[in-house]
Amino acid sequence: MTEPVTPDVRPDPEKGRQVAADDRAHVFHSWSAQARISALPVARASGSHFWDYDGTRYLDFSSGLVHANLGYQHPKLVAAVQEAAARQCTLAPPFADEARSEAARMIAERAPGDLDRVFFTNGGAEATENAMRMARLHTGRHKVLTTYRSYHGATSGSILATGDPRRWGSEPGGAGFVHFWGPYPFRSPFHSSSPEEECERALQHLRDTVMVEGPQTIAAVMLETVVGTNGVLVPPDGYLAGVREICDEHGILWIADEVMAGFGRCGEWFAVDVWGQTPDLVCFAKGVNSGYVPLGGVVMSPAVAATFDDRPYPGGLTYSGHPLACASAVASMRIFEEEGVLEHVRTMAETVVRPRLDEIAATHPSVGEARGLGMFWALDLVRDATTREALVPYNASGADAEPMTELAAACKEGGVWPMTHFNRIHVVPPLTTTADDLATGLDVLDKALSVVDEYVVR
Repeated sequence: MTEPVTPDVRPDPEKGRQVAADDRAHVFHSWSAQARISALPVARASGSHFWDYDGTRYLDFSSGLVHANLGYQHPKLVAAVQEAAARQCTLAPPFADEARSEAARMIAERAPGDLDRVFFTNGGAEATENAMRMARLHTGRHKVLTTYRSYHGATSGSILATGDPRRWGSEPGGAGFVHFWGPYPFRSPFHSSSPEEECERALQHLRDTVMVEGPQTIAAVMLETVVGTNGVLVPPDGYLAGVREICDEHGILWIADEVMAGFGRCGEWFAVDVWGQTPDLVCFAKGVNSGYVPLGGVVMSPAVAATFDDRPYPGGLTYSGHPLACASAVASMRIFEEEGVLEHVRTMAETVVRPRLDEIAATHPSVGEARGLGMFWALDLVRDATTREALVPYNASGADAEPMTELAAACKEGGVWPMTHFNRIHVVPPLTTTADDLATGLDVLDKALSVVDEYVVR
C-alpha cells in the first residue's frame, strides 16, 4: 500500500470559524433540517484520516459516504487527475476520448459474465435512473420491483425506487414502482429460523409478487447486491441465484445496484462475484474512483446494448464520462491491482474486522448482531436481546434517536468518525486502512458501545 502523506495541519480556529459561518449562511445541505445541523469544517484529509481546523484528527470509519475506497489524497490518484487536467480538461460525450475509452474497457474487463458495454453517468442515482430506463425500453414493460430496505438515489425515478423513508417526501410520483421484502435473517419478515429458510421464503415472496403484479408488466428487479445504508444485509447463499432464475423465467431484467457495494467494498471488483452471478445491468459509482471526481455508470449485457443499435438511447448529460473522472477511474483500477487492494480487504476482513466485531458482539448486550463482509459491516443494536427490539424506533429522530446520537458522540470523542443509520452503526472505513488503524478504531467503538448498553433491558 502507498503510504499516505501526513499533511502539515496547523491549528487555525479563526479560519475554521469563517468556514463554518459561510457554510451556515450560504450552503443548503442535503437530507438535513438546515437549522438543526452544524457541519464540521474539515481542514485536510489524508489516507484514512481527516483533521478539523482545531487540529483534531479523526479516523474515518464512514469513508465519507462509503465512497472514499482508496482513502483521501492518494498520491497516484491525485497525480492522475493533475496529468489529465494538463492533457484535456473536458470533452463532450459525442467524441471518443482516450480516458473515457480506457476506463470503459477496463471496467468491462472486470465486470461479471458477458457485460461489456459501459454508459457513463455523473453518479450513482443517475446510474440507477438510466438502468431502469434501459430496462423499460428493452422489455417494453413499465414496472420495476425493488425492496423496502433499499436506497437507489434521489433523482425522480431512483427515489421512487428507494424503499426506505427517504422516498416519502417525493411521493406521490410516477407509476410503476413496486416494493417487496428482501431477506434479512436477523429480523426476518418471513418468520424464518435459519438463513436457508429465509432464502427459500424470500424467493417465494418474490415469486408471489411477480405473480400478482403480472410478469408481463415487469421490466426489472433492482437490488442492492448487499444492502448498504439500510443495514449491510448480506444475501443468504442461493438468493441471488434464485433471483436470476425468476427473472430468466419471466423475461425480466435483473439490475444490480452496486453503487456502494462494488469496486472492492465486498472484497471483489463487483459484489455479485462473491456469489458467481451475472445480472443484466450493474450500476456503479463511489468506489470506481473514490469520488475524487464525480463518476458513475451502468455496465450492460450485449442484449441490452443491442436494443439501441438502430434506436437512439434517450439519455445522457453534458458531463457524462467526463475526461477527468474517467482518468481517475483508470488510475484507481490500476492502484487496486498494483497495491493488492482486494487482497488487503479480504485479509483485513478475516483477520481483524470479523473476529474483533464478533468479540464486541459477545461483550455488549446492545449488539444484537454483527454482520458483513470485506470492508462492509454493521452492528444491529437492540434494546432487548431476547425480543430483538431495536435500540431506537424505525426512522427515529430527535429525542427518540438520542441513544444513537450519544453513541456517535462517544465515537467522535475517541477520534473516530462513525456512520450511523436508524439503530445501526456501520464499520465502513477506506479499503486501504491498515490493521493498526482498524484495531484502534474498533477499540474506540468497543468503548463507545458502553454508552448504549445502559439502554438495554436487563
